[in-house]
Amino acid sequence: MPTVYLDNAATTKLDSRVLDTMLPYLSDHYGNASSIHNLGRQTNVAVEEAREKVAKAIGAEVSEIIFTSGGTESNNAVIKGAIKASGKKHVITSRIEHHAVLHPIQYARSEGIKATYLDVKPKGYVTADQVADAITDDTALVSLMHVNNEIGAINPIEEIAEVCKAKGVLFHSDTVQSIGKLPVDVSKMPIDFLSLSAHKIHGPKGVGVMYVRGGTRWKSWMEGGSQERRRRGGTLNVPGIIGLGKAIEIATQEREENVAHVSKLSQKLVGGLKENFPHLIDFNGCPDKGVPHIVNCSFPLGEEESLDGEMLLLNLDIDGICVSNGSACTSGAIEPSHVLMALGMVTPTAKSSIRFSLSKYNTMEEMDYVLEKVPAIINRMLKKVKS
Repeated sequence: MPTVYLDNAATTKLDSRVLDTMLPYLSDHYGNASSIHNLGRQTNVAVEEAREKVAKAIGAEVSEIIFTSGGTESNNAVIKGAIKASGKKHVITSRIEHHAVLHPIQYARSEGIKATYLDVKPKGYVTADQVADAITDDTALVSLMHVNNEIGAINPIEEIAEVCKAKGVLFHSDTVQSIGKLPVDVSKMPIDFLSLSAHKIHGPKGVGVMYVRGGTRWKSWMEGGSQERRRRGGTLNVPGIIGLGKAIEIATQEREENVAHVSKLSQKLVGGLKENFPHLIDFNGCPDKGVPHIVNCSFPLGEEESLDGEMLLLNLDIDGICVSNGSACTSGAIEPSHVLMALGMVTPTAKSSIRFSLSKYNTMEEMDYVLEKVPAIINRMLKKVKS
């Protein structure tokens, strides 16, 4: 029985080229990048080369790149730091952001900050007009993800960024799911803050980036050292940073090729599922306008009844097919996905949903295997429901 990994929105397989780049910094080149001796200088040079690769990939200046422990830290740092620096008391986001954005905003609300949560019904994205209408004189920050991690919906962040710029409001975008899939160029988009994570682009876990546009008002939220120009204290994760630099270099250089490959896989998967279940399956969000690497579907049996998504997931796992029922950060949660509920779904349908997320390492043969096993499992489950 093969293992078919289709949970790439949760994390990705480490590219062997990334691993090869990291290995020397896990063994021979072990110096602290802040040390002034030879071993420290060697690792510092490598860190700065990785910083240059990240800056080039997103059209930024080298001085605007801050290394973090990942997307969650970057989101927290941006939101808390921007609010603190602005002195204003209002933020704008959407109802389907990652919890790494929603939870810091929830914390800010406990400190007296007001928040506006934009609706996304029924397709899963917001418009620039919605943002313009929500901005007030007291708005400190707009934070909207580029690509949703559960349904693959794409926000028009360039248009939104232009609206924010025109109104003098800072704009942050979580681009964790869009780097390597969509063009992201801050030299052409007036984005003030950006977050990204290495392990979503076949890099190592535990390392990410926060982009802060030069001259933007922002206060560091992590003290403890002079690293990253005093913007983020703590010893640098040198092997992780080296891996991130290589991963983002590969992801941007091979983006068009990988997107074309994943698009073909996605078309085959979606087409096969539709063919097998023309009256049972719903595809969530706006699949024809979303990114191809995320396919989210549900199996409603009626207005108040659906297939058991958790049981479907477990049966797929028995057959070696790794998928999820939403964000990996909330796996095992009893409550239905907040993203799907924000689309207007009833609870049973939301709970029946599963997410297939693809990568450059998936194959057509794997799609054939999935399209063989999924119908067999669902038909067995339907028999039990009817009995």
